[in-house]
Amino acid sequence: MKLKQHPFIAFALTSAICSSIPPVIRAQDASSHRLTAMDEFQIQLATDPQISPDGKKIVYVRRFADSMTDKRYSNLWIINTDGTDHRPLTTGNRSDISPRWSPDGGRVAYLSDADGKQQIYVRWMDTGETARITNLDQTPDAIAWSPDGRMLSFSCLVLGQGPHLADLPTPPAGAKWADPPTAYDRLVYRFNGTGYLKPGFMQVFVVSAEGGAARQVTNGNFPNGGNEFGPNRASWTRDGKYLIVSVNRRPESDHEYFDTEVYEFNVADGSFRPLTSRKGPDNSPEVSPNGKLIAYTGYDDRYQGHQTTKLYLMNRDGSGSHSLSDKLDWDVQDPRWAFDNSGVYFRYDDQGDSKIGFCSTAGVFKKISDHLASTMGAGGSGTFSLAHTGLIAMTYGRPDNPGDLAILNNGAMKVLTSLNQELLDQKKPGHVEEITYESSKDNRKIQGWIVHPPDFDPTKKYPLVLEIHGGPFADYGDRFDFEKQVLASRGYVVLYTNPRGSTSYGEEFANLIHHAYPGDDFSDLNSGVDAVIAKGYIDTNNLFVTGGSGGGVLTCWTIEHTERFRAAASLYPVINWYSFALTSDIPFITKYWFPGLPWDSTDNYMQRSLTNLVAKVKTPTLVMTGEADYRTPISEAEQFYEALKLLNVDTVLVRVPEEPHGISRRPSHHVAKMLYIAGWFEQHKSKD
Repeated sequence: MKLKQHPFIAFALTSAICSSIPPVIRAQDASSHRLTAMDEFQIQLATDPQISPDGKKIVYVRRFADSMTDKRYSNLWIINTDGTDHRPLTTGNRSDISPRWSPDGGRVAYLSDADGKQQIYVRWMDTGETARITNLDQTPDAIAWSPDGRMLSFSCLVLGQGPHLADLPTPPAGAKWADPPTAYDRLVYRFNGTGYLKPGFMQVFVVSAEGGAARQVTNGNFPNGGNEFGPNRASWTRDGKYLIVSVNRRPESDHEYFDTEVYEFNVADGSFRPLTSRKGPDNSPEVSPNGKLIAYTGYDDRYQGHQTTKLYLMNRDGSGSHSLSDKLDWDVQDPRWAFDNSGVYFRYDDQGDSKIGFCSTAGVFKKISDHLASTMGAGGSGTFSLAHTGLIAMTYGRPDNPGDLAILNNGAMKVLTSLNQELLDQKKPGHVEEITYESSKDNRKIQGWIVHPPDFDPTKKYPLVLEIHGGPFADYGDRFDFEKQVLASRGYVVLYTNPRGSTSYGEEFANLIHHAYPGDDFSDLNSGVDAVIAKGYIDTNNLFVTGGSGGGVLTCWTIEHTERFRAAASLYPVINWYSFALTSDIPFITKYWFPGLPWDSTDNYMQRSLTNLVAKVKTPTLVMTGEADYRTPISEAEQFYEALKLLNVDTVLVRVPEEPHGISRRPSHHVAKMLYIAGWFEQHKSKD
């Protein structure tokens, strides 16, 4: 499950399927010109491009997977903005992330686990000398330079005390007792990807850019430096005396999870005051270069499933707050000030494409660029940064390109890198075609995309896979998607769409599923299948459906409403909304997605649960979830599996060890996920 406000080879099987997968599915000819699941270890991504203040260089994060250690890593690379002198700054199987230029452009601060645990490092760009700046027990994150370049701010967990229930006896000398119990007293006590949470709160610190002891600026039992969803990056005021941070300091913060305010913290003594005050999130504050204004994002919370995030502007003292983007029906994210103080750049999604936009301080909007992306999945996005000169560094991606670095100069784009050109020259991705069709529910226009197999011949007949996105408040788009390309390389036509509830089409379209999900989105999806069949190249005896998270929900909902699909693969779904509310790491979401708590609105929860109509299922179904998934806990998948077993429906349950939501932490697990889905479909193909 993905929150709209922000904001997933060893398997334990209850029934083995590998042995019955035909050899052709287990591996492909190494000389094939088609992508294979093992190309997971060949694709590299350019992310987090940071352009130097003078606009001459870009430092970026280059992500890759290593087949020998079965882990994901990242190094820092640098390139001139004219595309020359492309080279690494760091190397090795480690995690180097979050590069940030000093204000004078002479140094780059970054985070690295080069010495075994993530710490802050600074590199002097003239000599290449690097120093570790911190030596902390907990992990620092969200670094930001002070305007004079003398300090760095960051967020870090400060451990606290959990609930005290008893004083336990001391073991006898030499005895080996089991670990003691752990007690929790907060609403969110475990979190997807992190596991069971340590007691304490994220706080904001400062440290000298030359190293030394870090000093805590914020205090109190509040998530001043961020929460489980991620750290909060502070924005320094121009005089270097204050840090502007988005914080939820409400006593009921556990239950009003998104109700943040913009605060001012005094760097010298930690004193603070709120600059905003309303019901709803106030996030991502950015102080203008002249120090007079603060841009931030948010909305007035109405407890709707989707609420459009707006761009706001206020005076430095918190007065005069007003929206700059009332006329825009898109979510504004990642605001960045123009260095001439004329307005704010930001990221937004429009009809499945991530873009860069600009709003002047007078509220005049201008689109700056399309195709902001660097991703392995069609639901991803990209990032950008600004130089004092007005140049913009960005990640650029297309359906046939996972992502490269590009530079924008007065609207003219130049792509600087070609990280995956050698691979994609040898293994041509399937062509991606945009499609628009009408829903049988109400004739609404629905946007989607079709991935054709390489060497596609429209006179032939191909099996079709309908792939459904999660969220549910999210979108697919014309971005590279490795999983769909692997299915296409195996001879499937793949359809992915943005049914009602998807974002990037306005608030009204997204909220067509408010308190009604899953529901009419089935009509949008089913009509998409009809639209592709009408093109004449689909084998209607071989239709398949799959999806993860919210897409796993809709996969199960789909096979409860039609028997047209020969097989289904539901990945990390929610099956029982009642149990989801009590076992997921996001229990507070119930007030957005349901009219009340489970015991107050039991009928609504149960009618929308997949157990309600499970007796209608006849479709062979694979169910797969990670054992460390706390977003849609594995007990959800197990409920659907057991229900299908009781109904004598052909089904297999796949448990993926140590994997959180999404099944991609270990590259080999991601490879296996793709192969198991393809293998399940292959087993159930009609041979007629």
